[in-house]
Amino acid sequence: MAQKQVHIAEIGPVVLQKRKGARSIRLTVGHDGNLRISMPHWTPYAAAEAFAISKLAWIKAQQDGKTSRLFGPDERIGKSHRLRFTISTSHTVTTRVTPTELIIRLPVGKTPMDKDVQSAVRASAVRALKQEAKKLLPGRLESMAARHGFDYRHVTIKHLKARWGSCSSTKDIALNCFLMQLPWELIDYVILHELVHTKIMAHGEKFWGELAKYVNDLPAKRKAIRAHQPTLMTVD
Repeated sequence: MAQKQVHIAEIGPVVLQKRKGARSIRLTVGHDGNLRISMPHWTPYAAAEAFAISKLAWIKAQQDGKTSRLFGPDERIGKSHRLRFTISTSHTVTTRVTPTELIIRLPVGKTPMDKDVQSAVRASAVRALKQEAKKLLPGRLESMAARHGFDYRHVTIKHLKARWGSCSSTKDIALNCFLMQLPWELIDYVILHELVHTKIMAHGEKFWGELAKYVNDLPAKRKAIRAHQPTLMTVD
């Protein structure tokens, strides 16, 4: 899947993605207000940019409805981490990620809702998700590959901004650390999706037919994964 990022005045950064299975240009505004455009692989990037500009009023309305997510005490990040704020004697915000907690140490006078504190929370949350993903996902991939008779060469955990995972022509699989925020049934869907790519690279009737052999109620899973974005969120 080819992609590039451009900056459009009044909209901001926009990720443009070419998908072989796409039949039309599609706009998606993420939870953070960022815009992603998917398009058929034969569509010029310039056409997608022009389409976005033509939908400027709609995009701005959607972005205005998106507010930056604020993270408060005791919120859960991923599968096993909780967010905890403490007061310290330091003059700067410091963080620590343990196997079960994200500890944010605040200087006197700072609050959890301050902009620089929230920035530190987000950075440490990504570290926690990577920690969880490296611990849990490679083993789950290996187990599912063995169960269903797939073969892959290598797996890496990455912080991807627009995809849940990828598989190269050499059968190297990458999984997004943000997967740790999804239900396990959707994590397994993404893993199986990438494993099927070790046999069939292109999205098409043959690919989806093969994936349906391993994923129960595939249409529902595809719809469910589209309701999520690879971005930082919390689990209530």
